[in-house]
Amino acid sequence: MDILSDVLASVRTGRPSSATVSWHAPWGQRFPEVEGSAGFQIIVQGACWLIPGQGEPVALNVGDVVFFPHGHGYGLADSPTRALSEPRCDPTVDAGLFVKDFIGNSGQKTVTLCGGYRLDPGRAHPLLRDLPELIHLPARLGHHPRLRATIDLLTAEVDHPGVGADTVVLALLDTMLVYLLRAWFTGPAESGRGWSAALSDPAVSAALRAIHDEPGRPWTVQSLADHARLSRAAFAHRFATLVGRPPLTYLTWWRLSTAARLLRESDAPLGEIGARVGYTSEFAFANAFKREYGQPPGRYRRAETAGRVSPERH
Repeated sequence: MDILSDVLASVRTGRPSSATVSWHAPWGQRFPEVEGSAGFQIIVQGACWLIPGQGEPVALNVGDVVFFPHGHGYGLADSPTRALSEPRCDPTVDAGLFVKDFIGNSGQKTVTLCGGYRLDPGRAHPLLRDLPELIHLPARLGHHPRLRATIDLLTAEVDHPGVGADTVVLALLDTMLVYLLRAWFTGPAESGRGWSAALSDPAVSAALRAIHDEPGRPWTVQSLADHARLSRAAFAHRFATLVGRPPLTYLTWWRLSTAARLLRESDAPLGEIGARVGYTSEFAFANAFKREYGQPPGRYRRAETAGRVSPERH
């Protein structure tokens, strides 16, 4: 797996949702904060204003995409001074794939395609955690053609679902999330900073890919440096600077994140899972897992199965 796909697989839960909404002026709608989610709004027709939780209103036009990686609340309205109505539904309960709605009166029409993804807040990867509260991708000719093509397909499928539409829409929503994040990480605003720089740096990205491809391998700083084709000292400094953690600290964190996913998704014995992520004994694995998640792996698996797990954050 590439790093971004691997990260998304580790934090995604449940099914994404989507809807098209026709808004008719005058209108204003508040969208509440939803913990453990990431949401988007795409202007399909007309124009409107984004009312962020903090900062000035932002004018949105056809083709604009706004993405909320951390589920923060915001508002949309036909005017920057419009009063916002309270939410009409609970997005965590009423979400669907093919929702169409009409809101407002009989004035100027705006159509949005909105949706959201469920993420586990207790397993936030730093790649996603470090994203800003709001990502705005204005429509620009020739920019992000794959994202635009995915949006067109998604809009058409949500508006006019055909045979197999459920599978198609879910796949397109997953695809769009990757393209949204790719557009941000490769954009000029992030060039040379944080995880964008880590992913584009040949040495650091080579080490990250090695860790993600083989978390159970007995990596050392030297072996990762050899993989990155740098001296040990130069590699350790560059990795820590760009990733925000020393190489072996990130390795341990990713091993245990991978173990948690395997505990949730498989019935493999604890010793087998521990061995797959680099622990030579079940005892060593259990101790390391408990330090990270606040409970032994067996208890974590039982609680996760019952839907009651609340792992500690580190």
